[in-house]
Amino acid sequence: MAKKSKKVGIGIIGSGGIAQGAHMPGYAAIPDLCEIVAVADVNETVANTAAQKFNVKHVFTDYKKLLEMDEVHAVSICTPNYLHFDPSIAAAKAGKHILCEKPIAMNADEAKKMVEAARKAKVKFQVGYNSRFAPSNQLLKKYIEGGELGEIYYARAQALRRRGIPGWGVFIDKSKQGGGPLIDIGVHILDLTLWMMGHPKPISASGVTYAKFGKRDDIVGFMGQWDYKNFTVEDFAAALIRFENGATVVIESSFVANIPEEVHNSTLCGTEGGATTNPLTIVKEKYRSLQTFKPEFPGGNVNTHAAECKHFVECILNDTEPLVTGEQGLMVAQIMDAIYESSEKGKEVSIK
Repeated sequence: MAKKSKKVGIGIIGSGGIAQGAHMPGYAAIPDLCEIVAVADVNETVANTAAQKFNVKHVFTDYKKLLEMDEVHAVSICTPNYLHFDPSIAAAKAGKHILCEKPIAMNADEAKKMVEAARKAKVKFQVGYNSRFAPSNQLLKKYIEGGELGEIYYARAQALRRRGIPGWGVFIDKSKQGGGPLIDIGVHILDLTLWMMGHPKPISASGVTYAKFGKRDDIVGFMGQWDYKNFTVEDFAAALIRFENGATVVIESSFVANIPEEVHNSTLCGTEGGATTNPLTIVKEKYRSLQTFKPEFPGGNVNTHAAECKHFVECILNDTEPLVTGEQGLMVAQIMDAIYESSEKGKEVSIK
């Protein structure tokens, strides 16, 4: 097990965009709690750039060398989806705590093995679903825990871009990403929705995926132009998910869709009230009237990536359970698998 220290030594595995833009600034903002000890990336130039930017002493092109360092107590895994599994297993075996970027893995089989490895090694395993750290979402969770919404029996989770196929990285490569918008941005809003609902047990999913725009050369890209000839993922997905307690969730996710505006929102319908997450709006019936209100609260402008990094470090120092556990990341992966399988088979499939 990774040893306790007054300062947590952090290793960064994968030193590209999400590392330099989110994880490393998050750790750098809390120098009294942690220190970035080492970075690793197969691209030596990228690794050196990250190290120089954040004044990190040790640079590796092989993450296994980073894991050999006693000074490293925990790692952020910031690699593409297909490279989450091996570093996570290796980190657990090395006794390092793990913050793994979302989604947890390419599929549920990988995710299950990762969670089991972390449990066996008795290390913390946190998944990078940073939306839970938004103050508005944390406030809504308090409303729900206080019974204000009653039983949440239905939710609609939407992560919809109009023209948002990334023009960089491996986002259009199914062999490296696992899928398109559903596994990239849909997982964020699904995780948030499941958290709000208290993680009921999923039992089945009926899903559809479409690739109507990604393989065309006449579609404008608002996030850079992608290589349409090598586009192998969906650009739109939708599904109905059923849960053991009778609740249902509808999820919609797109990189491209002819809709009037982008949507990243969860709509929650409960027996005592309802809510939307973006913007936070709550609906209640009182005195035989419907009342819709938007709570106002201080401290709403928070960098959620920085908040998740700070939380991860504090969990290590205080020996507490992360807000986003590996098991919860596994549940999202199980649902993703079922939706993709359902789309391929053209029928509802069970979630084991």
